[in-house]
This record gives sequence, structure tokens and C-alpha cells, in this order.
Amino acid sequence: MTVLHPAPRWTSNEGVHDALVAALGDMVVASKEEHGEIVLTVVSARVEDALRLLRDVHEYQQLMDIAGVDYPQRADRFEVCYCLLSLTKNHRIVVKVSTDEATPVPTVTTLWPNAGWYEREVFDMFGVLFAGNPDLRRILTDYGFQGHPFRKDFPLTGYVELRYSEEDKRVVYEPVRLAQDLRQFDFMSPWEGANYVLPGDEKAVPPPPAPAPVATAPDTKGEAKADIPKVTEKTSDTGAGDKANAEAVKPVAEAAAPAVAKTDAPDAPEPTEDRPAKKPRAAKAKDTDGAVDTADKPKRPRAKKTDGEGA
Repeated sequence: MTVLHPAPRWTSNEGVHDALVAALGDMVVASKEEHGEIVLTVVSARVEDALRLLRDVHEYQQLMDIAGVDYPQRADRFEVCYCLLSLTKNHRIVVKVSTDEATPVPTVTTLWPNAGWYEREVFDMFGVLFAGNPDLRRILTDYGFQGHPFRKDFPLTGYVELRYSEEDKRVVYEPVRLAQDLRQFDFMSPWEGANYVLPGDEKAVPPPPAPAPVATAPDTKGEAKADIPKVTEKTSDTGAGDKANAEAVKPVAEAAAPAVAKTDAPDAPEPTEDRPAKKPRAAKAKDTDGAVDTADKPKRPRAKKTDGEGA
């Protein structure tokens, strides 16, 4: 059974950007189309009016998510992003507003009830205030949590840590105490050179640079002589002493003959007399029944035992 849906499988952005900017008018601060999505930045105080117009007139019925972004270098460091979906057109857009730590953003719970959970999450993680939210409390962190974890200036270790105290029989908060310093890892290849100083290296004194080598003329120690092969024709040519000189003047055959080592080992024994040969056997062995090949020999029937025989 084929199910038909009025929404197209794929929707192009062609003409959508210009139509939405023209419809919102002066509520739009900036707009762009990137990564296949249309992004509209509107005035923070009029975000509720802009989203109502997009929902009722341009058929962006669903609020999929509200996300926060932190840019500490900006005056309005926070951005609140509203992700909208059109079910009838199968199209998505993103609407953004900018604010700071003290200026609240109008709530959109009057348009989508599920915005209450999303706004509580952005408030918990970034500290953005939403004016008109009926229940603006923390939703992810614990009661009494200090700070907002998704801010760029929030320490990675936090401010406090909690544990269960056996003495007080309850969960207590204490300042963070680390057993070791927080380690920062740089996965740059060591062969390319890292951009950080290892602990302890900052105290090391770098060695002075080696002086540049100075080119000098080679010392030949007199006139150059042709290479003359060295020989041992005379005893004085060896240069290894009297014993080596005496060995050098010996004939080649005498020098090459192996020296016979003299030891005190006894001489080999004299050979004994020859052992007399054994006499031949008197008679040759004859074939027996067991040694004869019985493949062609007929088998003799065995006599059957009668009653009482062998008793």
C-alpha cells in the first residue's frame, strides 16, 4: 500500500531566503545561507513576534531545539539559536538572537510549550535569562551548582566536588582537590616539533651556539709523495720486532708448514694378532611350514570335536 504525503521529499532553498527576509522586515539584523541552511538573526526583543510570523504564515510549525553558543570576545557574548521545521514543506531554518549575561530574552513558551525545557537547558548551561518563562530552574546540574558549565571561561575541573560523608551521613560539597595536576595533551607529532615546554624545561639554560667552522688550507707536511707499496724483503721492513723479523726471512714452505705440537700423551698400542675366522655351519637351514608362503597351499580341514573329547 502506497502512502502519499503532501510534503516533498526534498526542498530547495531557492527563493526562500529573500521571501523570509522581506516578510520579517526590520526585525532581521543579518541573514545568510550556508551549509545548505538559511540562518536569520533577528532583534532579541522581537524574537517572539518573528517566530510567530514564521509559524503561522510561513508554516514552520515545529520548534525542534533551542541551542546556546558562547563568544566571550563579543559584547553580546551569547547566541540563542531556534531550530524550526516545516512539516508541510519539509524545510528547516535557524533563527538567532544575541544577548549578554544580564539582558533577558523573551520566552517563546507562548508559541511552543516544549520551549520551557529548552530554555531551562540554555539557562543552566550558559546562564542566559528568559523573561516570562514560568519555571526557569536548572535542569541538568545539581541543586546549588555554581556557575554554568558551557561557558568558555568555566574551569574544566569546576569549582566544587561532592562526595558522601560517613561522618555527616549525607552528600557534602567541598573545594576541588586533584591528586595530580590537570594534564593537557598535545597530539602533535614530536618530529614536527611541539609548541609547548615540558615541565622542568623552562629552568634549563640553553647551551651557547657552536662557533661556525672556519675553512683552512690542508697541512700536507712537505711535498706530496707517491704511494709506494710496503714489502718485507728485508728484516728491517716489518717493524714488528726481532721475532717477527726472524719469521719474515724464513722460506715460504717452512713458514707455511704447520708446527707439530709435542705432548706427553702415550703412544698408540701395538696391533694385536688376527682373530681366526669362524668355521662354517655343518648344515643349512631348511624351510619350515611357517616360513612357506601359504597363499597357494590348500588348507587342511580341522576335525570336529565330539562330545566327551578333550574332557
